[in-house]
Amino acid sequence: MVTDGTAATGVSDRGASVPPMAQAEYVQESLAGLDPAVGGVDPALPLYATTFVVVDLETTGGAPDGGGITEIGAVKVRGGEQLGVLATLVNPGQPIPPFITVLTGITQAMLVPAPPIEQVLPSFLEFIDDAVLVAHNAPYDVGFLKAACAKHGYRWPNPRVLDTAALARRVLTRDEVPNRKLGTLAAYFRTATQPTHRALDDAKATVDVLHGLIGRLGGHRVDTIGDAIEFARAVTPTQRRKRHLAEGLPKVPGVYIFRAADDRPLYVGTSVDIATRVRSYFTAGEKRARISEMLGAAERVEAVECAHSLEAEVRELRLIAAHAPPYNRRSKYPERMVWLKLTDGPYPRLSIVRDLSPTDTAYLGPFTSRRAAELAAAGFHDAVPLRQCTHRLSLRTVTPACALAELGRCPAPCEHKITPEEYDDSAAAPFRTATASDPQPVVDALLARIDVLSRDQRYEEAAVVRSRLAAVLRATVRMQRLAALTGIVELAAARPAARGGWELALVRHGRLAGAGVSPPGVHPRPTLTTIRATAETVSGGHGPVPAATAEESERILSWLERPETRLVEMSSGWSSPASGAGRFRDLLAKAEGGASHQLSTERS
Repeated sequence: MVTDGTAATGVSDRGASVPPMAQAEYVQESLAGLDPAVGGVDPALPLYATTFVVVDLETTGGAPDGGGITEIGAVKVRGGEQLGVLATLVNPGQPIPPFITVLTGITQAMLVPAPPIEQVLPSFLEFIDDAVLVAHNAPYDVGFLKAACAKHGYRWPNPRVLDTAALARRVLTRDEVPNRKLGTLAAYFRTATQPTHRALDDAKATVDVLHGLIGRLGGHRVDTIGDAIEFARAVTPTQRRKRHLAEGLPKVPGVYIFRAADDRPLYVGTSVDIATRVRSYFTAGEKRARISEMLGAAERVEAVECAHSLEAEVRELRLIAAHAPPYNRRSKYPERMVWLKLTDGPYPRLSIVRDLSPTDTAYLGPFTSRRAAELAAAGFHDAVPLRQCTHRLSLRTVTPACALAELGRCPAPCEHKITPEEYDDSAAAPFRTATASDPQPVVDALLARIDVLSRDQRYEEAAVVRSRLAAVLRATVRMQRLAALTGIVELAAARPAARGGWELALVRHGRLAGAGVSPPGVHPRPTLTTIRATAETVSGGHGPVPAATAEESERILSWLERPETRLVEMSSGWSSPASGAGRFRDLLAKAEGGASHQLSTERS
């Protein structure tokens, strides 16, 4: 079917024997092939070395439904040289509207002997293999081809697609051409073949238009096929002006920092491929308004190469915490974390504090905000009779009781109606037990309260208690997981690297102290020895996050808990309480999902 003219094979007249075509299971969406992240051609391939297949279709009109194609014309070129031609009429299996015949000159009689699309597709798909597909108004042509593949069971190869109409809108001004129609562009570039609304003629004209447009791209510093595809898309002037900032960056895991003219960090990010990730900020896929504003202020991009993804994530967190870049939203202020602790004294109460002291023995956290801590505190107040007043109570002097005592919500230690021992057993001890090991009594009390409220059809109040239960469980599960890791003086772990060898991490008290990658085919022990010798010295401290932020320790936990990660060495055992909060994870998921009607059945 690869010819210089039109290929045709005999088929019977459609009115007599062409079977009805099934409806295609296809919905036209945005063209993935227009995204430079897909397809088999390397986006860094220079334009002069790229193989293009320029295609044009004639159809019966209408939306892509798997049929309707009447002619395909395709020309394969590379470096300005024609490599091949594919052209054929196609029997669409349906009558041709008269206006299509007037427009294209293709008649019903011409299509009777032509092959149907299902016979044409194998040759066409082979013809476009390993090439960039080019079309004028590409979404239309590619949409018909994808629909035909979907209908007849052929896999669409999802090639990279370059739209000459979109490219012309970026390259040519209104002063040069009044519109971007193929005929107008053909006249402007003085193509050897004029478009005639026949597939092969239009494809050949598009080839000359493509070459003319590529000649104009050099002035825009567009030299590769990936750059050309992105240039054709609707990027902002700022993105186009600043895209040189992505040049020369390494294709390795690490952290990238957008810096202003005064070297101030504007934005910090991480990626397993710094060059590819930074380049994406200058594409049409980046639509965030704050990033657009950041790009306008950025003057350079700094890359910090890392051994592997875990080190990159940790360095990102530390840089954001240290510099608080204005365009980062998360992880900026770890010092704003708060704790919920049990105060000292004969009648302790819950207090929200910024820091823990070595004398604090019962606490919960850290919480990302005061509101989150208050929600958990309300959960404990619903479950156990902890006093909520802020007075310093004396064992000698009686203080007037508040309304909570009159409502039966407080045992009134201010009036000495309960001894310190009784108060500790009924109120303080459940908090200590819940945070350090087993939150079962608190969970049971909150579930019972939800049951009562639900039976009384006080559903809004039940939902409030449910949210408090979720806050308590979320905090206890998190703290116990963190404490189990940060209690280990030193831990070494390994994970297979993508390119062979092992990713190695040395963790001390929940802080990443060292990282590296052992070479493929070499035992990782020497690399681990070197990492340990050069690792950061980390001293332990008080609380579940003594040496790092909670977010850093959680990133490490996530890396360690992956199935492919192997624990190599530990200074002590890694364990959580057998009756700890972790066994309530399913209940927590239901509470967070709002499934209050299921909570009363959970008594883990």
